[in-house]
Amino acid sequence: MELGQYKMFKAAIVNSLTNDLSSIEIVELKRKSLKPNEVRIKIIAAAVNFPDLLMTEGLYQYKPEPPFTLGMESSGIVIEVGDDVKSFSIDDNVIVGGKTGSFAEEIVVTEDLLRLKPNALNWEQAASFTVAYLTAYVALVCRGNIESGESLLVHGAAGGVGLAAVDLGMHNGAKVIATSASSSKREFLSSYGAHHVLPDSGFKDKVKELTPGNGADIIYDPVGGDVFDESIRCIAWNGRLLVIGFTSGRIPSIGANMPLIKGFSVVGVRGGEYGRRDPEMGKKNLEAIDELASEGKLNPHIHKTYSLESTIDALNELRNRTVIAVSYTHLRAHETEADLVCRLLLE
Repeated sequence: MELGQYKMFKAAIVNSLTNDLSSIEIVELKRKSLKPNEVRIKIIAAAVNFPDLLMTEGLYQYKPEPPFTLGMESSGIVIEVGDDVKSFSIDDNVIVGGKTGSFAEEIVVTEDLLRLKPNALNWEQAASFTVAYLTAYVALVCRGNIESGESLLVHGAAGGVGLAAVDLGMHNGAKVIATSASSSKREFLSSYGAHHVLPDSGFKDKVKELTPGNGADIIYDPVGGDVFDESIRCIAWNGRLLVIGFTSGRIPSIGANMPLIKGFSVVGVRGGEYGRRDPEMGKKNLEAIDELASEGKLNPHIHKTYSLESTIDALNELRNRTVIAVSYTHLRAHETEADLVCRLLLE
């Protein structure tokens, strides 16, 4: 690819923080020269996670100053490398991490934000699996100490981080009980392989029935609110209630007497922060999910496609939770002889 013929590239820019996505605009940006430690990637697929949606309103922990380009993760092909780059070469297929910048036809990052793409994953899966599966891996393996034969209750199981937990839970030999609000999503979860599927309210008695009165050993909760409140009434002795997030909109609270009397732990999970606090362990966690992906042991789900120009429509569908695995959206860019054609993909 001759870089000289592509001096401009398209990107989805957030011009200001709003609660209705009205400031998002598809614009053409001018390519900048690389610094010695930087790599330029032609994006093939990019994933928008739920935190990206929060960033458009300034509600996420990381608060970039507008204008900024959406997108936390992507996959693509290396098209240019800086003079000091040692680990990557032109034409390498890579996964790109970072806090923003992936909703674009190309991105420039330092090489520490790149990993080689597992061959067993297609472009869309490679773009979308890191945030969700890293969160699920840190939660279940590092923080939850999951063991084969344990019961795992996964809330928001048709969402991105929820579905990753279902997948990893089954891989680790757990009996997976998945919950979701809609019947169509519950049907999907059954077809995906969850051992038991329940509505996301009124599940307490059924969970106890499915676990011979013991309750769930591990509860994975990205929902919060009423789901959290009911979960503490069906958790096993020595259980681990993993706090992933609060997509319901309400941050719940708990009296200290509940974990004392019932002997369970409430454990906070932030997959990315885990690696930032302990970079060596963070690296090992990424290597672990990449190895599972390379061996074909992961099953990331892709649901729907959108055009780059339909970014707002895709984000609204994400906001309204009308798709399966709602934590992701994906951008796909296919190169033709004339230009780049972009599509957004909802996970």
